[in-house]
Amino acid sequence: MTVNDDSFTNWMHREEIAESMIPIIGKLHREQDVNVLLHSRSLVNKSVVSILKTHRFARQIAGEELSVTETMPFLRALTTLDLGPSQIDIGMLAATYRADGRGLSVEEFTAEAVAGATGDNKIERRASRDVVLYGFGRIGRLIARLLIEKAGSGNGLRLRAIVVRRGSGQDIVKRASLLRRDSIHGQFQGTITVDEANNKIIANGNEIQMIYSDDPREVDYTAYGIKDAILIDNTGRWRDREGLSNHLRPGIAKVVLTAPGKGDVPNIVHGVNHDTVKPDERILSCASCTTNAIVPPLKAMADEYGVLRGHVETVHSYTNDQNLLDNYHGSDRRGRSAALNMVITETGAASAVAKALPELKAPITGSSIRVPVPDVSIAILSLRLERETTREEVLDYLRNVSLASPLKRQIDFISAPDAVSSDFIGSRHASIVDAGAIKVDGDNAILYLWYDNEFGYSCQVIRVVQHVSGVEYPTFPAPAV
Repeated sequence: MTVNDDSFTNWMHREEIAESMIPIIGKLHREQDVNVLLHSRSLVNKSVVSILKTHRFARQIAGEELSVTETMPFLRALTTLDLGPSQIDIGMLAATYRADGRGLSVEEFTAEAVAGATGDNKIERRASRDVVLYGFGRIGRLIARLLIEKAGSGNGLRLRAIVVRRGSGQDIVKRASLLRRDSIHGQFQGTITVDEANNKIIANGNEIQMIYSDDPREVDYTAYGIKDAILIDNTGRWRDREGLSNHLRPGIAKVVLTAPGKGDVPNIVHGVNHDTVKPDERILSCASCTTNAIVPPLKAMADEYGVLRGHVETVHSYTNDQNLLDNYHGSDRRGRSAALNMVITETGAASAVAKALPELKAPITGSSIRVPVPDVSIAILSLRLERETTREEVLDYLRNVSLASPLKRQIDFISAPDAVSSDFIGSRHASIVDAGAIKVDGDNAILYLWYDNEFGYSCQVIRVVQHVSGVEYPTFPAPAV
């Protein structure tokens, strides 16, 4: 047998194992509300090749490829346990087991590592929490996709309605088409049908009511059977407490804004300050995509090295508030063609750091350049540290943060030398550290942070909504503090 034959046989063997993982992962998700992860990446509803690629990606952060032959025993061990709703990272189980020297079997080690999700410790499955989307633009449609994706277990969050202003003929058909196909993020994973007579979109069996209204104060959500719902305003039309309070109608319990909040509206970056949300807080903001990209790594660097001052330069993809061709615009430069120019513009991300990370007293400045790409941006974070360090030390530290810290869902890490912006379309992390681009000189460090300013941000919004809804389940093994 040739080397090539050996490689192909090995591939087919791993394909077979990955294929046998799919029904196990699906059953755990549907029947026990367990989300199986691999180094913070969900394996639910993934194909055979996607599962294998996720295992291979582990080499970027753990230093070596993870094989399905290593993780499958842990997945099988989970099926023998009486698990409650939780997120279980089989990549971390395999890694911590490898470092454990007590001679435990895989079954014994797994039972111990996830004990917080079993027996008397397990969380009871909760009824679904209603969610309403106010607006159905770029972020709204991606949030809709995520909510539909996460509805598989029948628990957690349930998208009940979308509120928009009525457009011209076949409004609901056109909106369903935009949900079904996306030029950047591809096809919707599933089936979508339209019930025009009842103004409903049915996506993967989820009936979503389309509500037409020009004024949030005129909507009675209880008329549609909606109660105690979280409303996600992705229009950005209102950003202060007074304006957002208009959404607090019968059936709506809380309002979450997908833009930086003004005044006393809390700006929440999941992973950093989400645990500061008061139970009685009814209005909050998820800040901006750039704030979500820079605050987690900024916190990580401040925790380890201290930060005296910093500057963030954002090279940002163009957005819908720019003109396709030169035309009038209220902003000085955003009226120039987004597809043909680099456009210097303002960013509030640096000033928003103070709201999300008030313990950081270092001054942070910022500016932004919009560039002719439709998605994925990069933040260049230049920091003056409190102590000197080396590039190797910073790389090892951030790699470990992405792998095993409480910020591992926010911070990803990549060492591929040829990575470019389109490689990060669909990333579910708030930002991705580009190891090859990092610069460190004594007490100066420059981090290059990629982020999908659409999808990665939408994932952060969902995490905040899960948290305030009480359906954010614990992760096992628990991240190192």
